[in-house]
Amino acid sequence: MRILLTGTNGQVGGALRPLLAMHDTVIAPSRSEFDLSKPQTLDEALDGFKPDLIINPAAYTAVDRAEDERELAFLVNAKGPEAIAKWAARHRVPLIHFSTDYVFDGSGDKQWREDSPVGPLSVYGASKLAGDLAVEAAGGAHLIARTCWVYAASGANFLRTIARLAGERTELRIVADQIGAPTAARTIASAVAGIVKLNASNLEGLFARNGGVVNLACAGETSWHGFAKAIVAGLKSRGVRVAVETITPIATADFPTKAKRPGNSRLDLSRLKDRFGVATPAWQVALQLELDTFVALQSEPATR
Repeated sequence: MRILLTGTNGQVGGALRPLLAMHDTVIAPSRSEFDLSKPQTLDEALDGFKPDLIINPAAYTAVDRAEDERELAFLVNAKGPEAIAKWAARHRVPLIHFSTDYVFDGSGDKQWREDSPVGPLSVYGASKLAGDLAVEAAGGAHLIARTCWVYAASGANFLRTIARLAGERTELRIVADQIGAPTAARTIASAVAGIVKLNASNLEGLFARNGGVVNLACAGETSWHGFAKAIVAGLKSRGVRVAVETITPIATADFPTKAKRPGNSRLDLSRLKDRFGVATPAWQVALQLELDTFVALQSEPATR
């Protein structure tokens, strides 16, 4: 297959690229070659790429900045995916798109199902929901993978932020009343690559039968505070010297941000297992693999 993969400089796209390239031809355009903020240019680009499958993890993910950059967030997260989805539907090319727990209002303490009522609290969440709806409305074979709390050993994310702060400060104050499942980008990539490989001959049929939306996250749950404690403990167990002595739990209200975050990001993973045969690892297990990679990266000699 010729697979068009966007966002390969990001966490999920970067994790997907080597897995897909083991079996298929991966087209990984740069932002200048395939710019989601310029949806009017995407048809011509897609005509040239001629993909058999499109996977679109690229997104505008600056949650707080989106409150001031609403137009740009909607271009990248909604109008761009809409253009891709319409082209894909016209050419009968399956599309895998990525969504987020931010489409929900974060109320209650039950796990969100794929058909749970949506109610985004932020511009980012609203822009991602608009993209989901546009992909669905295009009418082509598609799968929207809804993720949460994504991180990796590289890039800008919570793991790397905590690792840096733990080396600089004696106390960390971390939000403890937002609950979700920290999800390693490699977990998402492994699941998606597995679905593609096992169903390569009939992705269109698979998505027609089981498509729409599927929640894709690590199993289990914790708070950001619990995640931070696990990261620091993991670093210490690997011989990394840290300055932090205390990790204090705080309320969301004690850490104000421009964009409101959902308090409950629990995702029901039943459909992922029942319809796609994918069982993701517990978040604690996935974290150990990511910490191994993170520590190995830190020990590599700097290159000129």
